[in-house]
Amino acid sequence: MTLPSLAALLMVFRRCFTAPTYRTFTGLVAGLIAQTRRRTVCGMLLGAGLQRCWHHARAHRSFSTARWCTDQVGLALADMIVARLLAPEALITVAVDDTLFKRSGKKVFGAAWHHDGAAKGPKPIEFGNCWVIAGLVVQLPFSSRPVCPPVLARLWQPRHTGKLAHAREMAELIAARYPDRMVHVVGDAAYVGEHLRGLGDTLTWTSRLKVTSVLHALAPPRTGKKGRPRTRGERLGTPADLAATATWRTTRVRRYGRTDTVQTAEIVCLWYGSFHTRTVRVVLVRDDKPRTSNGDDRGYGLPLVTTDLTSSAEELVARYAARWSIEQAFADARQVLGVGEARNRLPQAVRRTVPFGLICYSLVALWYTLHGHAPADTAEHRARARWYTTKTEPSYDDMAIKLRRVQIAERFRPRAPYQATPEETHAVLAAWAAAGT
Repeated sequence: MTLPSLAALLMVFRRCFTAPTYRTFTGLVAGLIAQTRRRTVCGMLLGAGLQRCWHHARAHRSFSTARWCTDQVGLALADMIVARLLAPEALITVAVDDTLFKRSGKKVFGAAWHHDGAAKGPKPIEFGNCWVIAGLVVQLPFSSRPVCPPVLARLWQPRHTGKLAHAREMAELIAARYPDRMVHVVGDAAYVGEHLRGLGDTLTWTSRLKVTSVLHALAPPRTGKKGRPRTRGERLGTPADLAATATWRTTRVRRYGRTDTVQTAEIVCLWYGSFHTRTVRVVLVRDDKPRTSNGDDRGYGLPLVTTDLTSSAEELVARYAARWSIEQAFADARQVLGVGEARNRLPQAVRRTVPFGLICYSLVALWYTLHGHAPADTAEHRARARWYTTKTEPSYDDMAIKLRRVQIAERFRPRAPYQATPEETHAVLAAWAAAGT
């Protein structure tokens, strides 16, 4: 387990850059992972130990003027994830969602006031850049819950291309990359609408159904009479109307790291307002034992709508629950790697910095899974921090800390064996302690 294993992963991106830009890219990747305090572009140089070798303008130019495409890098990363973390016959699940990275300054490109559910205070709004992000949902061998390494991102600006249009564009890029495999996209209630009409045969979409949605039965057969044939059947009503007349069955589903007993009901119908004449399935889910004293007055807990007509209801519920892994990815990317803290304002630099940070996030998880995981890691962490009495698997913070320590060990490891001086020993111990902060 040495740093060359990370270098081997980075070689996948060699064709996405020119030679000088590739060297800058690899240095900045190592710098962002190693840096624990200053996550700016100059801080990346400090983390990689290149501040005396490169002028800081070289790092800034790699984001603002260098010729490379974030989509090409993201799709190369997706190839690596699909090849190494998914079985050849496994389906590809893509989670889409948006998140806000706070910024300040009047001249920052694309920055505006956005709704932020995590904002403190009576007004849940913040100023910054809003990003629509797509990630691949995978199950790591040492984790009980799925993870979602981000691969593609789009900057969303008010009064421009909508979030759903961005999400569909990224999903179609991934589906075109793997034409022989089914790609299942999952998103919350904000990512469903009329922009999803005309999806390809190898792409399905699963989302939460809006409570005000009106559903219809399938179109009746043609009568042979003159006139335009009917494109939809009788009105079925809202999800609450369906729940009142549905046939429920009890089943067990795997979601959020646990197995729950739930009741499900399925209806094949049309959602004419969003998918027009395309047949969809509505899956209503409610807990067998409601978690609240009053239960749910609507008659159901979770309404799902999907264009996937073959998967079972249990698979659809588990697939939608796995969508939460992208929310955890956003939190870890901010808190552990400091994604979004880089200070730049030019259009090209703003469009590239956050996708670059998310790619680094995915690389850390990929490196740890392939080269860094050891069963004793969790036990050692639990021995150091006795308050983690129930810790049974590594977190993303553990993955990043281990990679930082490997970087430090590689930096101080001599090319020829000799006895280390006391000064070198103290430097290694100090850097090792700083990597865990």
